[in-house]
Amino acid sequence: MPLLHVAHGDWVLVGDGKKALFLTNEGDPDLLNLRTLSVRVQTSAADHEQGTDRPGRTFASMSHARSSYEQTDWHELDEMRFAHDIAAQINRAAQEGLFKKLILIAPPKTLGELRDKLSPEARKHIRAEINKDLTKHAIPEIERLLRMYEV
Repeated sequence: MPLLHVAHGDWVLVGDGKKALFLTNEGDPDLLNLRTLSVRVQTSAADHEQGTDRPGRTFASMSHARSSYEQTDWHELDEMRFAHDIAAQINRAAQEGLFKKLILIAPPKTLGELRDKLSPEARKHIRAEINKDLTKHAIPEIERLLRMYEV
């Protein structure tokens, strides 16, 4: 299988639901030199500070049975909103022509959220999607992994 081609000027997004690291390759495909364009970090309050109500209740129409709705996962909602904000940022950058190709690196759930919110214009520029969480890795380690990634 051929290796991933990361050209000069390509953007790389390394993200999850809480952190997004935008990088650009200032080197060439054989000798990557990723530089940070921007970093965004989402901070969330504790669950007990975000929602204090008990789950709602529902009643069965044919009997006297009752059950409760599932508890809201506030952190999951925050991560989803964060992914939507990142997708909006990518959409603006694609519309302004700030990058030619984009490589998305994120866990599957975040990739799915990004995919749903990316504009057709932004989707045309995606070179690869890598299903990994590399947000805690140093840039040299990300470069090493990208050089070895097969498409």
